[in-house]
Amino acid sequence: MKTKLSVILALFTFYFANAQQDQVDSEMNSAKGITFQHGDMFIEGSIQITTGGDKDYYAFNPKFGYFLNDKFAVGGQLSYSSNKVEATDEKTNIFGIGGFARYYVLELDKKRFKAYGEVGLGYGRNKYESPITGTDNSNSLTANINVGLNYFLTKNIAVTFTLANLLSYNSVSPENGPSSDTFQLNINLFENIFDQPKFGLLFRF
Repeated sequence: MKTKLSVILALFTFYFANAQQDQVDSEMNSAKGITFQHGDMFIEGSIQITTGGDKDYYAFNPKFGYFLNDKFAVGGQLSYSSNKVEATDEKTNIFGIGGFARYYVLELDKKRFKAYGEVGLGYGRNKYESPITGTDNSNSLTANINVGLNYFLTKNIAVTFTLANLLSYNSVSPENGPSSDTFQLNINLFENIFDQPKFGLLFRF
């Protein structure tokens, strides 16, 4: 009888210990209490798609970031975008490289949800194609300020969503023709938040 009781007690203890360890492992793998530290790094990729109507627009923007402290990160980025006007069959492809600085301003839901502001600066090589005028190449300089958020699914993986550009500047210098500058300020952030949604994933390591 004592032997049976000892075996049952041992099995119960083993099961309880495993259950506790599983809970600890689950907590460690979850995003509860996620915090950034100096030296943390991340890789992020965002996608922007606008279809329907007269234009089709696609963009891909991979980034690499490095945290200088628990809220501030700097890094580099690459970009590719394609814009096609269906009515005229005009197409513009842009390849770019640049840098950014990001500051996290808000944490919610046990720090799973993190909102940030970001400043970016980049250089682009543009290729414009038209069935009427042919091909034209140009260089561009861009600067922008935007806001976005990360929602951490685990301690290392987050969904990224860029809400809107608060301010953007674009200077284009064609090989054949005069240069042009465009400045846009969007103070009403929530008016057209889903006009050109930008989403992606972030991997922290």
